[in-house]
Amino acid sequence: MNKSDLIKQLAEDKNLTPEEASDFVNTFFDSMREALLAGKRVEIRGFGSFKIKEYKGYVGRNPKTGEKVEVRPKKLPFFKVGKNLKDFVNS
Repeated sequence: MNKSDLIKQLAEDKNLTPEEASDFVNTFFDSMREALLAGKRVEIRGFGSFKIKEYKGYVGRNPKTGEKVEVRPKKLPFFKVGKNLKDFVNS
């Protein structure tokens, strides 16, 4: 399922126009993005939680040439699956 499928499904299930459903989905994801950028953890009970993990820079190696490469520090979103979702998928 992609974002447009989600919007379509929401519009059908809740008897909304596609524009209303799109606004709802976009607001939901924008709110999650803003919270993560502010350094907050986003938890959706029964589904999972999102947070930003920070990784330090390091010296890596180009596997083709063997040349040393400086890898800059970075931040990446991290998702941890919730117990209910994990149990549902494994049932």
